[in-house]
Amino acid sequence: MAKLLENLYKALGLGVALVVVAFLVLHGTADRAFLTFIIRWLHVLSGVLWIGLLWYFNFVQIPTMPKIPNELKPAVGKFIAPEALFWFRWAALATVVTGLVLSVLNGYGHDAFMLKAGSRTIGVGMWLGLFMAFNVWFIIWPNQKIALGIVPAEDAAKPKSARIAMLASRTNFVLSLPMLYCMVAQQNIG
Repeated sequence: MAKLLENLYKALGLGVALVVVAFLVLHGTADRAFLTFIIRWLHVLSGVLWIGLLWYFNFVQIPTMPKIPNELKPAVGKFIAPEALFWFRWAALATVVTGLVLSVLNGYGHDAFMLKAGSRTIGVGMWLGLFMAFNVWFIIWPNQKIALGIVPAEDAAKPKSARIAMLASRTNFVLSLPMLYCMVAQQNIG
């Protein structure tokens, strides 16, 4: 068992296998309601990863970087941050895609996008999520590639790009609070 848990992908596979077993034992067959549930579950999983990493960056990495001795900073910039940013951006995309599919399966997609009564709360949450995902892919990631030296850039461009990425990340952090409120409030208080 330790060998399974020592490898992230084997542990992930084990978790997925347990989900399949739980499904077979508890439900046995799949229907449209189950498909909708699976999409919602994937939406929540990817959202937890996305927002969890967003909060990691804002609560841990950004405030801690100035305290790290200069000789240790390359470990973060060359290994930890690029890996975290990989999962961060793909989790953002997965969250958006599963959220859009879920809105269509549940029949509120168009009304939510149009912010119509009855779907306005979830619609605001969806628009906030789309804006945040745009920030991830088109502001944060391009600037982090420069700041971390993943793409060639002049040394003077790196601090400027780091600041732009940080401000976009902090914007997403701020927006994550009302976005999460809207996602939960739609089902509970309309």
